[in-house]
Amino acid sequence: MAAAPVASPADGEGRVVTPARIGTLDLRNFRNIESATLRIPREGVAVVGDNGQGKTNLLEAIAYLELLRSMRSARDRDLIRFGAEAFHLGASAEGTGARRVSVGVSRAGDKRVTLDGVETVRLGDAVGAVPSVCVSPADAALVAGGPGERRRLLDVMLGLTDAAYLHALRHYRAALARRNAALRGSLAARATARAWNPAIAEHGAVIVRARHEWTGAYATRFASLAATIGEVEPMALAYASEFGAHAGTEGDIEAALEAAREQDELRGMTQHGPHRDDLTITLDRRALRLSGSAGQHRTAAIALRLLEAETFRERKLVQPVLLLDDPFAELDHNRVARVLGLIADNAVGGAAQVILCVPRADEIPAAFTRLERWRVSGGAFFPENGRGRP
Repeated sequence: MAAAPVASPADGEGRVVTPARIGTLDLRNFRNIESATLRIPREGVAVVGDNGQGKTNLLEAIAYLELLRSMRSARDRDLIRFGAEAFHLGASAEGTGARRVSVGVSRAGDKRVTLDGVETVRLGDAVGAVPSVCVSPADAALVAGGPGERRRLLDVMLGLTDAAYLHALRHYRAALARRNAALRGSLAARATARAWNPAIAEHGAVIVRARHEWTGAYATRFASLAATIGEVEPMALAYASEFGAHAGTEGDIEAALEAAREQDELRGMTQHGPHRDDLTITLDRRALRLSGSAGQHRTAAIALRLLEAETFRERKLVQPVLLLDDPFAELDHNRVARVLGLIADNAVGGAAQVILCVPRADEIPAAFTRLERWRVSGGAFFPENGRGRP
């Protein structure tokens, strides 16, 4: 039976939001999981297990059905269980782009995706089929890592919620790769690099404007979420780019590319464009990545993930599945309680299906004790104390 849509309090326009839910999940030869067919309850499940047993692998498999690549930036062939020739993932779902999603990847690099039994001609058509947002300690890289981590967040989030952005991103990356290849080539090849400037400028302008618009729309919400989680000093979010969000951005990018042509040839790379921009996070006007505690870094990272979920809700009218991988690590008890409140109430995910993974049962917060409980060991999943039926 299809999930009933729920009113979105974050929407503010009386529209309804449909929660995405996974019914069954099939995994074959994915990471350390040899074979598993899991029936996931509508509310979700709490998975308990020691590190290295398969908790994060389960979440990575679900995220793969959305991204068609590893959320941990692993190569596809490294996701295949040792000794196997391919991995397969399949899911039945509700409130998503397809009722049945299937992905198969071989060591030879072949990747096949089917939606409702029909193989997709272009993999890009299947991206975002099962929307999810993952919160984990690895998100600290969103704050402490380099600009590439934050650009990737923007590209994934905006690419999955804005078709024009995804189109521009694909064409921008293709043109950028060709320009860089020309810059690193022979003298004759370098002379052709200029031919890619118009495409980089055209599609780069779309990217820059969309990033500016998103940041402008959500900066105040980011500061509010950080304060709600428990940060006393003001946190702020801004998009750092040499290009403004105005209509002349395309001309600005092309002018910058032309002005830097000789330097680009010397370095063999394109030094101007949105691939060099950043999403800056500050704490009391200081760069957070250079200061602040581990707890403050986690606070900012969680706020970003909550914004990712809200962006899905507001732009696609879909509540993504929430994947929580030991999400409260490095947070004090007060911040844990506040994060739980944000997840539990309708401001972010009241109707969400939740997949919670923790090392020990006593780390399951009271708000999630209603969830069925599984234990994972060596890539196999079992009901814990008779609760649940994996």
